[in-house]
Amino acid sequence: MIEIKNISRSRAQESSAAIERLYITMRHLFNRGFYKPMGVSGDTLREALLALRPEIYGNIADEKVELNGLLYVIERLPIGIEECRFINLTSEEGYSKSHFKAIVPPKRRRNCYRIDEDQMNVVITRGRSDIYDILTHLTFIFIESHKIKNRVLLDEGGEVSHDWKKLEIAAKQTKKLTQIEKEKAISHTANILGRTFEEVLDIYDAFGSATSPDRFLHVIYWLGKLAIEEIVENNKRTITFSPVLRERLGHHIHGEIWATNIKEVLKENNLLGRPIHVISANMHSVMNSIFAVPALKTKFKNQSDFVIYEELSKSGANDVRDLVEAVALKQGMISLPDTSGTNIDVQIFDTAKIDWSKTSFPKANLGDEKPVIIVMDYAFGEQAYETIDELFKPYKKETFLNAQSISIMGKAGILEGGKGDIMIPNAHINEGTADNYFFENELTAEMFEGNDIAVFAGPMVTVLGTSLQNRDLLKFFHESTWRAIGLEMEGAYYQKAIQSASRIRKSVPKDIKVRYAYYASDNPLETGSTLASGGLGTTGVKPTYLITIKILEQIFNVK
Repeated sequence: MIEIKNISRSRAQESSAAIERLYITMRHLFNRGFYKPMGVSGDTLREALLALRPEIYGNIADEKVELNGLLYVIERLPIGIEECRFINLTSEEGYSKSHFKAIVPPKRRRNCYRIDEDQMNVVITRGRSDIYDILTHLTFIFIESHKIKNRVLLDEGGEVSHDWKKLEIAAKQTKKLTQIEKEKAISHTANILGRTFEEVLDIYDAFGSATSPDRFLHVIYWLGKLAIEEIVENNKRTITFSPVLRERLGHHIHGEIWATNIKEVLKENNLLGRPIHVISANMHSVMNSIFAVPALKTKFKNQSDFVIYEELSKSGANDVRDLVEAVALKQGMISLPDTSGTNIDVQIFDTAKIDWSKTSFPKANLGDEKPVIIVMDYAFGEQAYETIDELFKPYKKETFLNAQSISIMGKAGILEGGKGDIMIPNAHINEGTADNYFFENELTAEMFEGNDIAVFAGPMVTVLGTSLQNRDLLKFFHESTWRAIGLEMEGAYYQKAIQSASRIRKSVPKDIKVRYAYYASDNPLETGSTLASGGLGTTGVKPTYLITIKILEQIFNVK
């Protein structure tokens, strides 16, 4: 008899299995229609997240409360969600026509509505990736809330610690705390969180705002309060999925409306038959790259182009941004703010109306058929497939787009290098599936050399969620024969839609050109360099515009 030896699985394998369990469990709970995150039905999600220990959630497996991870999540969830026992994920079901005021999280574009003191509705219009994102964030904060409960609940009868009583008094204050009151409250809260006074003080203001400077205390109090009630009163928090959301998900309802709106504007402006180049980017870099420097040269005399771009990126620069936009609108730009629910705004540039002598591309060589550029704001995860799949379908089933290229410019996590570096992929590895996409990238690493920015080329991993990645799994992708240079959430979905349209449906040319380039927002393999450690600041400005300019040089045939 052959003895089968026990082979210990690597941490990367354990992490991969944990992600798969999370993915399958979330789909099961969605089909079920509801679950209680801290009850039996939420066990698998909690256990998988604790086994995975994603980098972005820091010390999730420790007894002390994770502060940076909590800030990252709170900025992506609606204000007040920490107070709600019932969280209802819905489709777009008409709440915008009600008296309810939309609550939009600071760092995530999704409409949410506070129905009453106990319920928050979160509108899902961006597909499954949005659901995975919300559920993992909620699982994290509920785990953290029970850490708070464990440190303040002295018995199941409801007796609480002295520190908790003091926090409750401070959190219920309606006026801004004085410095002395604030520091007293921080001292008690630090004991509750298992953190030092200094650690809490350093992050305190990041949770606050002009209208709610002491929100940190409010968040901690309500997370702990609801966790205590789950034990003492058996009032379990519940997440539900509306019947309409369950019925509509995956049917491309919002993507179809979005794409049809674009095609109708193209038709109205006699642009439907012209060569079309699609760029997935933000709503400023293409417009600024074409028009900003000539439009602002008198205002910023003797300044380099990238200094001007940095000035445009500053929070108080509305006047100069408006000036550039006014120039662009006079020269053929059409602005399409989203009305479909995708949260993807669009700009259309009719290059036939541009005075190239007043742009940064005076040597543009566009030929007789002047192209049209469609710039779409960033998609979110699987939404990338939905939007491009719908955009490349023929208008009214008969008029095919003359699509010549599609360019994807975005930010991503890097696995070798640091913030602000550039990544040029040659393949997308779709995590958790066998769907891997190789392509000929029109952009190369050599094009970006000589700009004092490190450039890396190779495969990139399209992940189910950046919040689900840990160091062991990413090291495996980077150091094994996959040789991945980075991770992002949309690449494989874009390429899936492109290949379906060009090779199977034949709704766009088979030789459609593709361009992918990313700049690094974080390095999850380095401690202190994850997304939860803070934003890019102006570090991302130069790579953003370098990539945008290289894309436009190819479209404009600038040698």
